[in-house]
Amino acid sequence: MELAQLEALCERLYNSQDSVERAHAENTLKCFSVNTDYISQCQYILDHSLTPYALMLASSSLLKQVTEHSLALQLRLDIRSYLINYLATRGPELQPFVTASLIQLLCRVTKFGWFDDDRFRDVVKESMNFLSQATSDHYAIGLKILNQLVSEMNQPNPGLPSTHHRRVACSFRDQLLYQIFQISLTSLQQLKSDVVSRLQELALSLSLKCLSFDFVGTSIDESSEEFGTVQIPSSWRPVLEDPATLQIFFDYYAITKAPLSKEALECLVRLASVRRSLFTNDAARSKFLAHLMTGTKEILQTGQGLVDHDNYHEYCRLLGRFRVNYQLSELVNVEGYSDWIHLVAEFTLKSLQSWQWASSSVYYLLGLWSRLVTSVPYLKGDAPSLLDEFVPKITEGFITSRFNSVQAVLPDDLSENPLDNVELLQDQLDCFPYLCRFQYESSSLYIINIMEPILQVYTERARLQTTDNKDLSVIEAKLAWVVHIIAAILKIKQCTGCSVESQEVLDAELSARVLQLINVTDSGLHSQRYGEISKQRLDRAILTFFQHFRKSYVGDQAMHSSKVIIFSSYSLLSFVAAYVLRLSVFLLQQLYARLSELLGLHDHLLLLNVIVGKIATNLKCYTESEEVIDHTLGLFLELASGYMTGKLLLKLDTVKFIVANHTREHFPFLEEYRCSRSRTTFYYTIGCLIFMEDSPVKFKSSMDPLLQVFISLESTPDSLFSTDAVKYALIGLMRDLRGIAMATNSRRTYGLLFDWLYPAHMPLLLKGISHWSDTPEVTTPLLKFMAEFVLNKAQRLTFDSSSPNGILLFREVSKLIVAYGSRILSLPNAADIYAFKYKGIWICLNIISRGNNNNLCLLQLFGGFTQ
Repeated sequence: MELAQLEALCERLYNSQDSVERAHAENTLKCFSVNTDYISQCQYILDHSLTPYALMLASSSLLKQVTEHSLALQLRLDIRSYLINYLATRGPELQPFVTASLIQLLCRVTKFGWFDDDRFRDVVKESMNFLSQATSDHYAIGLKILNQLVSEMNQPNPGLPSTHHRRVACSFRDQLLYQIFQISLTSLQQLKSDVVSRLQELALSLSLKCLSFDFVGTSIDESSEEFGTVQIPSSWRPVLEDPATLQIFFDYYAITKAPLSKEALECLVRLASVRRSLFTNDAARSKFLAHLMTGTKEILQTGQGLVDHDNYHEYCRLLGRFRVNYQLSELVNVEGYSDWIHLVAEFTLKSLQSWQWASSSVYYLLGLWSRLVTSVPYLKGDAPSLLDEFVPKITEGFITSRFNSVQAVLPDDLSENPLDNVELLQDQLDCFPYLCRFQYESSSLYIINIMEPILQVYTERARLQTTDNKDLSVIEAKLAWVVHIIAAILKIKQCTGCSVESQEVLDAELSARVLQLINVTDSGLHSQRYGEISKQRLDRAILTFFQHFRKSYVGDQAMHSSKVIIFSSYSLLSFVAAYVLRLSVFLLQQLYARLSELLGLHDHLLLLNVIVGKIATNLKCYTESEEVIDHTLGLFLELASGYMTGKLLLKLDTVKFIVANHTREHFPFLEEYRCSRSRTTFYYTIGCLIFMEDSPVKFKSSMDPLLQVFISLESTPDSLFSTDAVKYALIGLMRDLRGIAMATNSRRTYGLLFDWLYPAHMPLLLKGISHWSDTPEVTTPLLKFMAEFVLNKAQRLTFDSSSPNGILLFREVSKLIVAYGSRILSLPNAADIYAFKYKGIWICLNIISRGNNNNLCLLQLFGGFTQ
């Protein structure tokens, strides 16, 4: 092939819009990357071609050869020497993407030959030769080589075993990484007054890559912003303790603009995360901390660069690192702490007010303050923390800013509402409760004072016939925020600002307001608003409150402590454990005493009745909101899964009604196809409640709604069995049965379900899989039910030795698999072949695997296939 022809093919390979033309070019040129005989041809292309795409082909082909083939040592050394000379002579005139590819090839050769010859380790020395050249182009190439080298050593390669990669990375860390970091610092000092920002960017990037190196092999997820302590080796101590190191990055933040200033902050974030034991002594660590605080304080005083969103976010991360690596006692003893904490408080309040712009950054600030307040009990000495002055303002500022977000967001704007961003909401509310409990009496009073007027207005609106929907949406959104905040407060128990007894009383005060709200949300005008987004957000917040309240005050652990205390003197519990149990009972009594005064709720059963009442209302009234239904069923399942709470549930009339009347007439969501996945959870919960009572009669009566569906489908003639009505009934039935099967956790309960299904109703399953084999919406839930039905969890499928049930079960299962398999394999492939074929086949294989894991021999299953 002539060089001109090759260059034309390379042009088509990288630039053609025609996929057929690109594929032809790729197949023609593939030999350069798979055949080692073409390595010399790649060198010829590099020497003689002038087109960047041909050079790119040669470079990328050599990279693949080096990665995938075990080339001779001398050949790799020759490639290495050739690349260094090539970059020195032609590097400045090459296109950036060609230079980057050649440098990647050089670094790959270096890494793969690291232990084969010492000459591979001279790459830093040769990079220094580039840095010593007079031209900025050569200087840039030298920095690019070092950047790529650190990246190459820090990430695994497909052609290199992970253990070998780690050996190379550790050797590189110990021998060269420190030197490279020093080179980056020297370059930054030399380039401070340089007008070529490209070089400054490369030097900053090199420093960041060195500080981000995986020093101890923890495989940090680079896509995540979170990382732990930076485990810099002890040999780096002199440069880390040198004040010039920190200062150079503060200087670069001041003299550059984004994105360079952001990289400077990223370097500071990692320096702030350096392990505490690196420093020579406490004095050296305090000096480092003081420098960090001074630098961050100056940024706050000037506000420089913080108008850029990326800088703002990274600066919040930098402040957030103070909570991870330093103790409050260290911070308060630094000179200038009072000014620093004052500026950080002001910055936090401004960030809270700018909720729309800084929503993702507030998490780090709240994290800092939560760590500070939880450290107060361990603070020793006379130095004031000043948290009493600032934390209440931040607490009030957070709540005020959430209300402002409600006013600013349009009710029908789904993309902007913070209440819909579950991950962000959870991040912020995980930290915020610690601030509330720091001075719990004042913060709880503030929450009550802002909630009661809104609750009063909301109550009055319930009595009206019509109202302004937009105004009502704002009210519901404010209430949703308050309920979320109260729920988050109940989730934690750590309290530093009041006694444990008063804490329980305050919990009761806040909980009482939410319980009052529940009486209003489903009454009057509000009972007609289940289709409104704002109403759904409020009900999701109430469900979250119930989840946290249940775990703290209604769950099995809370009730168990109140019962076990009676027998504590006769058990083997230690004195301390007995004291803790008595304290738990006393605190529960404090909470229920206050709830009794406010609402007349004096025990667990009455509170459970309120919770279950809300669950039943949601299941009856929400027909289109899958989120609310899922959240409601999740709470219902949590209650039913607890042994003591489950027993109490069975005493409630509402639960008895649900267990006996689980039909679409009473719970319309069962008729909605979009909620069909939720049916499994619903019936799993019902199954847990049914099997909690050892009563075959109760089981049969509870299964009557499903029996009616079976009877209806079994009486449907074949000519009508392919209608949509049958399709959706079959899908729902299979999801329901799977939920019931999931709840069987013993031989007794499994036997009840098996006897109910076999032999009367098994033919319907076979008929369903035969008629609807080309419809995965039907076959997938049917096969999933069968996979659950043959799962031998808790040894529930252990039949008596004289029982034929095992063989009968697997005979029925084999009929289903054969019926499905013989039909699905003969059907043509669809666009989504996984959903159409592979998923069903995978479930069938799962069924066979579970059959093999049971006490029954797999031969019984295969014997069934021949029947």
